[in-house]
Amino acid sequence: MIQAPTSQSFQNSLINEDETEKQAPFRTIYCGDARSLPNEISPNSVDLIVTSPPYWRKRDYGIKGQIGQEKTSEDYVAAIISALGEWRRVLRPSGSVFLNIGDTYWQKSLQGIPSLVEASARRAGWILRNRIIWVKKGGMPDPVKDRLAGRHEYILHFAINGYYYDLFGYAERYSLGQKGANPGDVWEITSQRNMGKHLAPFPSEIVERVITLACPHSVCHKCGKPRRRIVKRTAELDISRPQARRALEIAKEKNLTPEHIAAIQATGISDAGKARLVQNGTDRNSEDVRKLAAEAKVILGGYFREFTFAKRKSCGWTDCECGAPFEPGVVLDPFMGTGTTLDVAERMGRSSIGIDLDVSQVREVS
Repeated sequence: MIQAPTSQSFQNSLINEDETEKQAPFRTIYCGDARSLPNEISPNSVDLIVTSPPYWRKRDYGIKGQIGQEKTSEDYVAAIISALGEWRRVLRPSGSVFLNIGDTYWQKSLQGIPSLVEASARRAGWILRNRIIWVKKGGMPDPVKDRLAGRHEYILHFAINGYYYDLFGYAERYSLGQKGANPGDVWEITSQRNMGKHLAPFPSEIVERVITLACPHSVCHKCGKPRRRIVKRTAELDISRPQARRALEIAKEKNLTPEHIAAIQATGISDAGKARLVQNGTDRNSEDVRKLAAEAKVILGGYFREFTFAKRKSCGWTDCECGAPFEPGVVLDPFMGTGTTLDVAERMGRSSIGIDLDVSQVREVS
């Protein structure tokens, strides 16, 4: 085992979070098998697993017991599912697994390995929340003449239940040109080349995106509950849109109150109540709310829809009733390779654990 604390510079890289009583992150490396994690990794101690296992029959790393050299694709999938079962032991209930996995041509046919992993994982009790498409910009040349070159891979998001997810923070960072919009499940990321021993480096941007989405900045030291972003809807509109500007003008001219706007947002485009904060406890909006919404919709006409898409703002982070200090979220990479996941986690202020059968390619920590 190799262990060292992260530097102060990385501790200062957290964004938009209260740093009260937060412990310093750690970085730990083990030489071992992804299917049998070290006992030092406690149950319910990991917030996020992000990793890319060796693909079936792609590269032989010359290590006894390695995953990727099984006789059949079915045996390979069984090995991956075995690893997932072991990872579940150390994952918190709020944790996630993001598994980057590619397919393999064998005897002229694709094996459908990502689909086989998906089906087997669901049978093992995992929830498949997303199938993200990684589009490789500037992929490696492919000399094949009788099919199209492969230019994408899959990143599968598996969860247990009630997982941590910061879509607001992710959208703020990655919704290019559409701030706040859901960026979607297609990620265009340039492949990274490495002329060293490890020929399949994991792009750092994938790790950055996944950590932003699914690893909390802080968790309670006592119970492991993650701090979640508090997001509230405002009455602010995108004034770059003519329809939004007109909606604001009408609201001002007709003296619509904040209660009118809240009522519109409570009922939504239809009058079937959706916002429980202004409902009466019966899963229906109160009569007063419905009346205010009706008044506002008559005044605004079709422009009332603009207020149902008002801007949301981050206004803090949840606390924990335990009263214990907070510690950084923990990222685990069971196939760490060159240690890219650990480096990115360190840069983003999270603790990190890396495991591999060969740790010789990992950057030493001074």
